[in-house]
Amino acid sequence: GNTRVEEACEMYTRAANMFKIAKNWSAAGNAFCQAAKLHMQLQSKHDSATSFVDAGNAYKKADPQVEEHSCFSGRGFGMMQGRFTIAAKHHITIAEIYEAELVDIEKAIAHYEQAADYYKGEDSANKCLLKVAAYAAQLEQYQKAIEIYEQVGTNTMDNPLLKYSAKEYFFKAALCHFIVDELNAKLALEKYEEMFPAFTDSRECKLLKKLLEAHEEQNSEAYTEAV
Repeated sequence: GNTRVEEACEMYTRAANMFKIAKNWSAAGNAFCQAAKLHMQLQSKHDSATSFVDAGNAYKKADPQVEEHSCFSGRGFGMMQGRFTIAAKHHITIAEIYEAELVDIEKAIAHYEQAADYYKGEDSANKCLLKVAAYAAQLEQYQKAIEIYEQVGTNTMDNPLLKYSAKEYFFKAALCHFIVDELNAKLALEKYEEMFPAFTDSRECKLLKKLLEAHEEQNSEAYTEAV
């Protein structure tokens, strides 16, 4: 009966969590899979999806190099119709695994982008996008970083609670421009000041102007002093 199946689900989940504590990731993944299948039997689609995602995350811990394990997470995400916040959180978890354990930045970027897409319209989307921008700049994908910093800066500059962060994002966008082309950096700086007048009096904007001026004059001493 269903009562016995529910009890079995609970026991598999408890076992999986105990395997996690013991860092026996493969066994944890197996137990989460069993729980997911029983949840399906009970027509509990959401619980099944969550268990499949947990299984995928555990298998990644066991052998992060094996891409096939991501199918468990993918299956879970596919079942979370309309539950975008939950799916976004799981993508962040996977991104953090690639970020911290595998140092595979490009895959981390892909999962942060997916999380941002699920979070679209929420403040959490900006946090994911900023991660993408920072890593894009690190990978010398400056145009991508610029677009994100400008997008987040524009999103936050009209928000009373977040507008003071906008100067940081415009500053980083301008720095990326500066790396690519000095003239583009000057034009970008003018655009940001026009869009966000509060940027003009910020320390960030004043520093950029000093750096641009010193660079134009090839004055390394002035540049170093400004920094």
